[in-house]
Amino acid sequence: MVVWFYHRSRERCSPSVRPPPSECLPLCLLAGLLLTQSCLSRACSGCSLDKCRGTPCQGANASALEKEIGPEQFPVNEHYFGLVNFGNTCYCNSVLQALYFCRPFREKVLAYKSQPRKKENLLTCLADLFHSIATQKKKVGVIPPKKFITRLRKENELFDNYMQQDAHEFLNYLLNTIADILQEERKQEKQNGRLPNGNIDSENNNSTPDPTWVHEIFQGTLTNETRCLTCETISSKDEDFLDLSVDVEQNTSITHCLRGFSNTETLCSEYKYYCEECRSKQEAHKRMKVKKLPMILALHLKRFKYMDQLHRYTKLSYRVVFPLELRLFNTSGDATNPDRMYDLVAVVVHCGSGPNRGHYIAIVKSHEFWLLFDDDIVEKIDAQAIEEFYGLTSDISKNSESGYILFYQSRD
Repeated sequence: MVVWFYHRSRERCSPSVRPPPSECLPLCLLAGLLLTQSCLSRACSGCSLDKCRGTPCQGANASALEKEIGPEQFPVNEHYFGLVNFGNTCYCNSVLQALYFCRPFREKVLAYKSQPRKKENLLTCLADLFHSIATQKKKVGVIPPKKFITRLRKENELFDNYMQQDAHEFLNYLLNTIADILQEERKQEKQNGRLPNGNIDSENNNSTPDPTWVHEIFQGTLTNETRCLTCETISSKDEDFLDLSVDVEQNTSITHCLRGFSNTETLCSEYKYYCEECRSKQEAHKRMKVKKLPMILALHLKRFKYMDQLHRYTKLSYRVVFPLELRLFNTSGDATNPDRMYDLVAVVVHCGSGPNRGHYIAIVKSHEFWLLFDDDIVEKIDAQAIEEFYGLTSDISKNSESGYILFYQSRD
């Protein structure tokens, strides 16, 4: 089952040549290559090669992070590990870090790991990765998500290349794939009699699959209300979502974007609405509101727009403020718990000037402080530094670091 997703300068250089396999290189050349690749990675992330040559090794960086947090403040049973970039996988690394710090999601993935061993799939690889991070003896460090990336590229040819990919497309694919895996496993368990009410006849091709913990965490419901302007009859249709994609405007806020998402639209001319009561096409008002609020609200800012005059997509680096606390005001009258409060827990940030050239990083909240994950680099940042990722106040096209996917977690 597919659930549709509603719709500092770190510009990465896209690699044009696939690096040679490390096992084919002499040890001395391998060391030099790794140093060069590490420096190039940082150069593409916005720092000069000269500065990079003076950068401490990852172990020293990790030690510095531990010291900055402090032994007394370091959360118990928490680990902060960067992820190795395999050429173009910053889109994947940033989303994985954001999801890891969405606690309900992390807990479900780790619980899945503890279940009897299953055939390898994308979820088992993700569970292995999360388990590897969560059980490290060290508090901080770097882990190569090689097994997960290999499986991802094997299962979907869209990601089986070294081109820049879209983080939102990856999030979409990952959550839907996990949900499909869980539903298929549940179906097999019912057929094998391992679940109550599990006779084969109860499961048919026309039945709606049971919701999974992916749906429990991320799924909300929109209600599409249409009011005929002739007879005043209101019809409504519910649609599920795993995230909301909202249009962005210059110098606004995420609350403004959400209100725009629910603005009333007039259906007229060739877009008239067929009214069942009038039995003819009529002018109507249409609006979309949130009926069921999810546990974790994922908001996708539509920063890439196709420009007809340029014949290509361009980035909208508009300044869009996203607060640390959020309450939705575009809920329907029959919404459950419409006053639910959300806290910002993670942001996937796009760095660069366009969709085909750029870099992704993640900023996450862990307990009472914020961290920035830039592939294998992990830094502690001040909460005030989040303002750097709102976007630019000028419409001039240039490199920017802009919030792209926001993750808000419900307080209840």
